[in-house]
Order: sequence, then structure tokens, then C-alpha cells
Amino acid sequence: MRVLLRSNVDRLGKRGDIVEVSKGFARNFLFPERRAVDASPGIEAQAAAMRRSRDLREAADHQAAETVARTLTGATLRIEARAGSGGRLFGSVTTADLAAAAEAQAGVVLDRRRIQLEEPIKTVGVHSVPVHLGSGVAAHMTIEVVAAED
Repeated sequence: MRVLLRSNVDRLGKRGDIVEVSKGFARNFLFPERRAVDASPGIEAQAAAMRRSRDLREAADHQAAETVARTLTGATLRIEARAGSGGRLFGSVTTADLAAAAEAQAGVVLDRRRIQLEEPIKTVGVHSVPVHLGSGVAAHMTIEVVAAED
């Protein structure tokens, strides 16, 4: 059965795609959840309009992500944290701290979940942290952790 997807469905397609699915899947899941409509011959124009709007939105998102990536790549963010004499921090620098520093110092609003920090930073020094900005765009932030003056 051919259906037009009205919203993104994992492992099936994106909004505006016309896909072939089993009748049971369409009748029991897609139609009651209002995620798809039957792909009648007259629905092709509606599908094309949905795909065009999706493509424009994705292009704008990609452009915004690239702008943020350029900003982050060129900046070195400085974070002060309390540290012992050996350069080891008393606490740690987390993704929330990095997101706050990016907003304060670079003017970039980041969701902390986009920052791919494998484990919190616990030492003083320069660290490179990957950030996945969506739309297939990734960047690396340079973080300089310095000991806070008491």
C-alpha cells in the first residue's frame, strides 16, 4: 500500500515521502497516529510541496549549524575552576559549564547534549571537545581550563 507520510517516521521516511508499507502497518499505526494518508493520485502535488518545505528548512538549519561551527572553531573558551597544586581540579568541567561558556564568551547558544564530552574535564590545560551541531555538521571547541585565583 502506498502512503504519504505527514511526519517523520523512524526507519521508514521523512515528511512528504511516498512509501510502500503493508496494509496492517498503515491501518493499525500510521493512520490512527495521523502520521500518513493514503497516497491517491491527486496527493502528488501535496507531497511535492511538503518535500520542498522540508528541503528549505533543512538547508536553513544546515547553514545555521555551519555558522555556529565557524564561530566555535575560531574561538578559545576560557574557564576558571578551583584546582589543587598538581593541576587537578577540585570538581570538574561538565557539558553544562561548556555550554554556558560558549554563550558568554562566543555568543553561541548550545544545547549541552550536543557537546560530546566522553568524561568531565578534571585537569587544568587546553582541551579539544567535539560538538555535533546537527544537519551533519560537527566542530571542535578549544577549551582552556585555568586555575581560579582565590
